Amino acid sequence: IEVSYSEVGIALCQRKYTLDILSDTSLSDSKPSDSPMDPLVKLDNEKGELLHDPEKYRRLVGKLNYLTITRPDISFVVSVVSRFMSAPRTTHWQAVLHIVRYLKGAPGQGLIFRDRGHLHIAGYSEPDCLEVTGYSDADWAGCPVDRRSTSGYCVFLGGNLVSWKSKKQSVVSRSSAETEYRAMANVTGELQWIHMLLVEIGFSVTSPSTLHYDNQYAMHIASNSVFHERTKNIEVDCHFVRKKVNCGELKLVHTRSEEQLADIFTKPLRSGRVSYICHQLRLYDMYAPT
Repeated sequence: IEVSYSEVGIALCQRKYTLDILSDTSLSDSKPSDSPMDPLVKLDNEKGELLHDPEKYRRLVGKLNYLTITRPDISFVVSVVSRFMSAPRTTHWQAVLHIVRYLKGAPGQGLIFRDRGHLHIAGYSEPDCLEVTGYSDADWAGCPVDRRSTSGYCVFLGGNLVSWKSKKQSVVSRSSAETEYRAMANVTGELQWIHMLLVEIGFSVTSPSTLHYDNQYAMHIASNSVFHERTKNIEVDCHFVRKKVNCGELKLVHTRSEEQLADIFTKPLRSGRVSYICHQLRLYDMYAPT
C-alpha cells in the first residue's frame, strides 16, 4: 500500500500492485472499461465452459480481493466473482478481466483522508469532526443462482470513508422490505461498533450517528412500535434498530435513490453512476494529470 502525505491529508493507493495485475493478465495495453461490471451481465453456474486452469482464476480473484482495501468501488463485483471459485467458467473469467480493464482507467485511484481537526485533542474545536454517517442499501433477490439478496453499506467518520461492506445475505428474503431491514440492522451494528471504539480511545461523541436510507417502508418499521404478522420474521432486527433510534444513538434520514451511495455495494452500475459515487466516496487518483 502506497501512502502519501500532504497539507490536504493522507492518501492511500495500491498503484504498483494494480499495474502488476495488469501486467500479469497481459492487459496493460488494453482499452479501459468505464464500469467494474456490465449491468446487463448475470453470472450463474451454467453459462460458459469450465476453465481448464481454475487456479489461474482463483489467484486473480484473490489479488482483486486484496485490492479492495483501497478500492471500495470494486467491492461488490469482486464479491460476485468470488462466488464461483470452486468451478469457474469462461463467463466468470471474462467478468474478472472486465474488472481488471476497469482498474486500468485509474490504477492510482485510492482513498484520501482529509485533515478535519481530528488531532486537536484538547477541546475538539470542530464540532463536525466526529460525525459518524452511514449509507445502507440492499438488492432484493439479486443473485440468479439462489435468489438471495445483497446488503451493502459505507460509513464516514468526519467526512472520511472508514468502513464499507458488500455481502450476500445468509437467508432468502420473501419481500424487499425484509431485505432492506436486514441491511439496515447490519449497518446499525457497524455504526454502534465505531461509536464504542471512539469512546474507548477517549473521544467524546455526543451526537447520534446518522443513517441515510432510501426505503420508506423499512424506516417506518423502525419507528413503528406495533409489529405486524408479516414483520415477525425480522423481529430481532426490528428491536435492535428501534432501540438505537429510541435511545437517541441513531438518527434515520431518508435520502433519494439518486443520492444513495451504498448502491455501488449492492449491484453493478453504469459508468455515470459509478463516477458520481466514487466522487462522493472521496476516491482520489493522486497520479492523475492535473
